Amino acid sequence: MRVLIVEDEPGIAQFISQGLKEAGYATDIATDGQEGLNYALAAEYDIIVLDIMLPQMDGLQVLRKLRSQGLKTPVLLLTARDAVEDRVRGLDAGADDYLFKPFALSELLARLRALLRRPPMQQDTILRVGDLEMDVATREVRRAGKSINLSPREFTLLQYLMRHPRQVLTRTQITEHTWNFDFYENSNVIDVYIGYLRRKIDHGFDKPLLHTVRGVGYCLSADAES
Repeated sequence: MRVLIVEDEPGIAQFISQGLKEAGYATDIATDGQEGLNYALAAEYDIIVLDIMLPQMDGLQVLRKLRSQGLKTPVLLLTARDAVEDRVRGLDAGADDYLFKPFALSELLARLRALLRRPPMQQDTILRVGDLEMDVATREVRRAGKSINLSPREFTLLQYLMRHPRQVLTRTQITEHTWNFDFYENSNVIDVYIGYLRRKIDHGFDKPLLHTVRGVGYCLSADAES
């Protein structure tokens, strides 16, 4: 999952980013409202963590502009304000949830997971490709009934592949969804992680699922001809 953090306090932004990265999320940080708006419109995010009190443009203005352009990405507002009228304004502007400062990282992660399960962004929590199965909610992966242990980054990469079965995904597509803007696209990190995944989900099984399409990218498919 890829998360945009729009927060002008460096300490809070880094705290959130580090916690999300350790949980397997890719993160980008914007430090003012205008930059946050630009980021949100330039890339595809699974969720946006948006502070209300921001320079250049406040969080509610950013949110209204995003919703006016049809962006349905779930938005979690961060605020030090706990008045009912403030919450009402945020929800009316298009927010999906609120979190009051100060907060615990565990609560933030739980709220993000809950938002990702809500309509209209709700997605299947059980993914299957051939005899490979992933439970997104419990983060369990099995193939032919055998449990497979993945790192957070491997899990994120496999989930993206499993949500696009039989599709050839380019390195650019994979980069944009599972890494952040600081990632150097021409590095071999993607190839390295594909290698990690291949050893874990294909090694020891009769039929490979993860295929390389030379000069194009990668494809996860149970079809022998892929």
